[in-house]
Amino acid sequence: MKNRIEHDYAPGSDLYEKHLGSALFEPYAVDLAEKIAADCTQGSVLEMACGTGILTQQLRARLKPSVSLTATDLNPGMLEYAQKKLNGVEGITWRPADITDLPFPNASFDVVVCQFGLMFAADKDRAFCEMRRILLNGGLLALSVWDRLETNSWGLIVQETVSGFFPKNPSQFFKAPFNSHDVDALRSLLIAHGFDQIEIHAVSKECYSTTAKGLAIGMIQGSPLLAEIQERGGSPEPIVDAVAAIYARTGGDNPYRAPMQAIVATARASG
Repeated sequence: MKNRIEHDYAPGSDLYEKHLGSALFEPYAVDLAEKIAADCTQGSVLEMACGTGILTQQLRARLKPSVSLTATDLNPGMLEYAQKKLNGVEGITWRPADITDLPFPNASFDVVVCQFGLMFAADKDRAFCEMRRILLNGGLLALSVWDRLETNSWGLIVQETVSGFFPKNPSQFFKAPFNSHDVDALRSLLIAHGFDQIEIHAVSKECYSTTAKGLAIGMIQGSPLLAEIQERGGSPEPIVDAVAAIYARTGGDNPYRAPMQAIVATARASG
């Protein structure tokens, strides 16, 4: 899967982790890790698109020591960052892997989990085919994707602000993170690729950042948006300031609070 958006996260891993990790991803990671730990008391878990290891850390803290955990990511820089961050944490195997071409034998895992990674797979049919292939019959698939951009004001503000700086060549970044919110399409993909006992829910959380400016830095300079801005001849600093100002007006400056919403799905590999 040659996906530029996925690869462009590597240079901003520090800012991504510092400013976006706890604000956007950790609340959902805690819930997902608790769900998986309750279901999987023995066997093996595969995490796909582990990024900087936010869900990985929550999983390893909750899984029993006897449960093996393999964490993968397509992006070498992100995988390296996660490994360094969790250096010394036992019971994690790290592997580079593309979710549309997983390097594992059939029926290798009891649980497969992917938090906010499916959206970046260009071929989602193939991704689901691979997920089912490596799961044991009856195995659990758990995944999360962002709901519509309109239900996540922190993202909508960035999209509109960045596009406003480049009206003749608006940002394309948010076409990826928010492209998988269609519940009916998600259910159809699961059924078509051999899953049953499907549960899909919209899950609301609070986006909390200690400062509006910090979240704005993470969104602009800790994501592939930075490359888009630079390619258009722009500088990130005034855009960060503009986003931070709107964040402060709409959700507070210190701290910033706003609603966020994801789609969380679980399903079983039918036998």
